[in-house]
Amino acid sequence: MTESNSSASNAAESSTAQASTTHRVLTLVCPDKPGIVHAMTAAIVASAGNIVELQQFSSLDTDRFFMRIEVDSPVTRGALLAEVNPVAERFGASIHLDEVGRPIRTLVLGSTAEHCVNDLLFRQRTGHLPIEVTRLMANHPNLANIANFYGVPFEHLPIKGPEQKAAFENRVREIIKEDGIELVVLARYMQIVSPELCEELEGMAINIHHSFLPGFKGANPYRQAHERGVKVVGATAHFVTTDLDEGPIIEQNVRRVDHTDTVKQLQAMGQDEESRTLTQAVKWFAEHRILLDGHRTIVFR
Repeated sequence: MTESNSSASNAAESSTAQASTTHRVLTLVCPDKPGIVHAMTAAIVASAGNIVELQQFSSLDTDRFFMRIEVDSPVTRGALLAEVNPVAERFGASIHLDEVGRPIRTLVLGSTAEHCVNDLLFRQRTGHLPIEVTRLMANHPNLANIANFYGVPFEHLPIKGPEQKAAFENRVREIIKEDGIELVVLARYMQIVSPELCEELEGMAINIHHSFLPGFKGANPYRQAHERGVKVVGATAHFVTTDLDEGPIIEQNVRRVDHTDTVKQLQAMGQDEESRTLTQAVKWFAEHRILLDGHRTIVFR
């Protein structure tokens, strides 16, 4: 074999080896103690994995350790787990392993507002958000057109009393099982979720609301804010818990406003922030960048 042919052969083998690797993401949470990074990275190397990104954090408040690792690996998922599971057991760690970029199966709940729903579905369609919205469900029919536009199945169940609310939430439970839902997004879903469903959705449901809570509650928060002369509008995305609008915060954004802005302008700017903030939170969740540390989140950006 000539040198040039040998080089070509080596390049082809290298290309084949690279093509056969799988890009995975591993997250880990455990009590903080020495040696975790060394042990886990050694296990990954033992499985022929190549670490391409590693982020870690030690919480002084809870004495817990958090880590996110992206790995290019030529072995199967089972083979990689066979190496890292003994390390996880030794350190009392909970771990999660997934493929980078795999679309997270998502159920979106809405009411009448379109801005957050539209942003999620648009970014899913354009490939900028690694989710698969299997269904859009709402307590009003207003979102049917936007669901049809994006080709997402739509279900409308009205909520006008306790019995209908229970029926809606039972249907949510059914969809979660039927579609293998991994994430539930409350995209301006203007209903209070029951404590029972909140507990069932712990760590897998994200809500969005304007930044005025708890100051300006109820109807027309932007009018209330205008009357009080607020200087910023914004939004908060957080996990859903039994404490209304007080779950672990994932992302927040604000923008400055002043006395010249009308109620309509404040609302438009606020909705922009709501869409941007919710989409960012969903993206981080889908990329396995959010880990819970008690009542707060660790976000590896």
